[in-house]
Amino acid sequence: MSAVPRFEKPGKAAKPSGRFRRMLDRLSSSQEDLESEELQEDAQASGCTRISECADRQIVKVTGTLRTVTLRPRAGVPALEAELFDGTAPLDVVWLGRRSIAGIEPGRKLIASGRIAMSHGRRVLFNPTYELRPLGKE
Repeated sequence: MSAVPRFEKPGKAAKPSGRFRRMLDRLSSSQEDLESEELQEDAQASGCTRISECADRQIVKVTGTLRTVTLRPRAGVPALEAELFDGTAPLDVVWLGRRSIAGIEPGRKLIASGRIAMSHGRRVLFNPTYELRPLGKE
């Protein structure tokens, strides 16, 4: 028998092949990596754009988990800011003129859509339309 290397099909990521190998990879991965992978799978399953693929001035529909929610005034007007993370990149979501919104809290999953803007090198979504994901799915 000769040792002939097996080549993967182009365009496909190399995935662990056996059940034991997958279990070993999950055990050796950090919790953050596992959560990030789960968020990416959720975004793909819901048909949303990955945040890392969003370009300036593009109209998008994204999903992820809110990491932080803060009240930060902008030009004297109250603004509720949240950081949405989908496993690929963070996105700042800003609701102008709002001090709070029921259900918008850290750890909550949501789908947001609107036009992406770039501010200080970060992606921002101002006053998006949004849909809170059911708590039972988290």
